Parts: sequence; C-alpha cells; structure tokens
Amino acid sequence: MTSTLQWFKSSYSNDSGGECLEVAYEKRETIHVRDSKNPELPSLAVGAPAWSAFLMWPH
Repeated sequence: MTSTLQWFKSSYSNDSGGECLEVAYEKRETIHVRDSKNPELPSLAVGAPAWSAFLMWPH
C-alpha cells in the first residue's frame, strides 16, 4: 500500500541534519511514517489518535 501513498515532509526539513521523517495519510484513519533518507525501508503505520497524541507530546 505504501507505494501509492502521497508522502510529504515538514517545510522545516532540510538536507543538513539527516533526521527527517516523511508522512503519508491513508483515508484519514492511518498515518504512515518513514525515514526520508531510506524511503525503501518499511514504514510505521499508526492510527490517527496515536499520531495526534504523538504530535501533542512535549518537546
């Protein structure tokens, strides 16, 4: 399924750090996350509630 997803990364992302993630949404229910430097590796799929909780976690 991940080959048909539309991947994006943050506008804050650049090529200097090498620690960027790419994200893709699948029907607003599942969020796929992968390493932008190794996109051929498997992605991590999480549900929307888990993704929201992750984004709200204090940095």
